Amino acid sequence: MDRQLALAEVEKRVDNKNLVKHMLATEAVMKGLAGYFGENQDEWAMAGLIHDIDLGEVKDDMSLHSKRSAEIAASLGAGKAVCQAILVHNSVHGIIPDSRMEKALFCADPITGLITAAALVRPDKKLACVEAKSVAKRFKEKSFAAGANREQIASCSSLGLELDEFIRLSLSAMQSVSSDLGL
Repeated sequence: MDRQLALAEVEKRVDNKNLVKHMLATEAVMKGLAGYFGENQDEWAMAGLIHDIDLGEVKDDMSLHSKRSAEIAASLGAGKAVCQAILVHNSVHGIIPDSRMEKALFCADPITGLITAAALVRPDKKLACVEAKSVAKRFKEKSFAAGANREQIASCSSLGLELDEFIRLSLSAMQSVSSDLGL
């Protein structure tokens, strides 16, 4: 699957610029996690990049979300494992993440929102100044970035990662693409 083709498809289908940034952030986190685990970085990154590509199409119908994204991913040449990870990341379907990639996308999706919020409350609104320990502290504040599902983030333990290590890896990955994220 070609990244440029996938990114062009994201830009064509997704009008919300913040959603595109979320998808870019998830791509970076997935690529970082793949590197950490010695997995295929391109494959994992693609799962992160296109996991929410259908949100403009399905609107608020979460029973369709991720099913349509998986179909779009397949049409773009994504393999079965990528399509399955995309499908599974939406807990509405009741499919328990099983593979390492599925588990990674499931917990990577919400961590990007928590980290972005941690950057946006800083005076400079930049990821470069965010520290993993401050994100970990914010994780404990349920009202901070309330949409970032803490239980889903904490499922990083299913990957064998402690929460602090997962936050550090995710933050580092997002910092590496901070200019693309506008942070």
